[in-house]
Amino acid sequence: MEHEREFSQITPEILKLSEICANNSNIDPSLYKKYDVKRGLRDVNGRGVLTGLTEISDVLAFEETPDGERTPIDGRLYYRGYNVESIVDGFIKDDRFGFEEVTYLLLFGKLPNEQQLDEFRGLLSYYRSLPMSFVRDIIMKMPSKDIMNALARSVLTLYSYDNNPDDTSLPNVLRQCIQLISLFPILSVYSFQAYGYFHENKSLFIHNPQPELSTAENILYMLRPDSRYTRLEARLLDMALVLHAEHGGGNNSTFTTHVVTSSGTDTYSAIAAALGSLKGPKHGGANIKVARMFEDIKAHVKDYYDDDEIAAYITKILHKEAFDKSGLVYGIGHAIYSVSDPRARVLRKFVERLSKEKGREDEFRLYDAVARIAAEQIVRERKVYKGVSANVDFYSGFVYTMLDLPHELFTPLFAIARISGWSAHRIEEIINAGKIIRPAYMNVQEHLDYIDIKNR
Repeated sequence: MEHEREFSQITPEILKLSEICANNSNIDPSLYKKYDVKRGLRDVNGRGVLTGLTEISDVLAFEETPDGERTPIDGRLYYRGYNVESIVDGFIKDDRFGFEEVTYLLLFGKLPNEQQLDEFRGLLSYYRSLPMSFVRDIIMKMPSKDIMNALARSVLTLYSYDNNPDDTSLPNVLRQCIQLISLFPILSVYSFQAYGYFHENKSLFIHNPQPELSTAENILYMLRPDSRYTRLEARLLDMALVLHAEHGGGNNSTFTTHVVTSSGTDTYSAIAAALGSLKGPKHGGANIKVARMFEDIKAHVKDYYDDDEIAAYITKILHKEAFDKSGLVYGIGHAIYSVSDPRARVLRKFVERLSKEKGREDEFRLYDAVARIAAEQIVRERKVYKGVSANVDFYSGFVYTMLDLPHELFTPLFAIARISGWSAHRIEEIINAGKIIRPAYMNVQEHLDYIDIKNR
């Protein structure tokens, strides 16, 4: 009987074949310039190639004159035409949670009145329950060490529980999207609890969500063993969800949603594809990198109030002499924003309040100092076509750390928020159904004559 092989074993044969792959798959970098290929669908000035139209959100970082000259400005983010900072001011003034209101706005294109918002909250609560035995049979069996993969698996498995999974009519897709928006917190938290139990030998806690609680409150309620949290903690988590809910049609995971939706596939496949995109460290994993970078900074910087000491260590990071030797200061800079990221501006104010409640003002001062010093050093040392500043991931990593949220849930929390935006974009793509999205790739391999196997 053949011996059992390790599933993930890399054999010597695979190593040899990988060398062949590498040797025969290199494209001359100069060809991209020769054929004017916009790598990453961005031009040399960082502007995205126009690939579609949307009414869901708008991201502004420059003002452009009639003659085409662009001036960097403080970043602005609009959800369905409303400035996100005004939206935040509105629900903060009324002392209520905002994620459900923002989700309604993104999906339906209008701000809900009190009755509509109450009814929508009730609908989210109605759908916030998993099929019978799903937790036992799907989440608890073979729990993944990566919660994003567990979340994607759960989403794809829900296809099997849906009586009309392939129906792409608007009512059915809307129903599926609202269900997924409702279930993402449960799927994420339960997957983490299963991971902790099976892989970390921790106690297992499975708390049922409470119908009267907001999304942010339910996350903390289900995650913590005693289900306790403060109002400020829930408010700040809600704020993070609001600010991560949507960010234009061109970000990688949302563009993935448009591309996959345009093929006519089902909702579960489209959202699973978006999750795969978001998992990437160049997209949704940035706040984990920020948190780990600060653990390293705190281990090497003794005085959080000494700008010279902080600057010296940031220089080491930039020169690939410290942290992960990548030369990157994570959380500083953004593909679009230059002067400032509006989400970071909003979050920073509330982070300061929570740092006082948690007795972590010194850490907050360190974050602020790194944001200021790193931006100055990056502009001074590197060729930057636009300014750089702290982005939303810079402060969200600190938020999640102060909330004692595990690193394993940082990117899933991004997904819990962004599912609202993905859903809005999937619906927009379906309503404005056009051609399948299929950009062109130029072949640069010369055509060859076939060689008989004996003569190779």
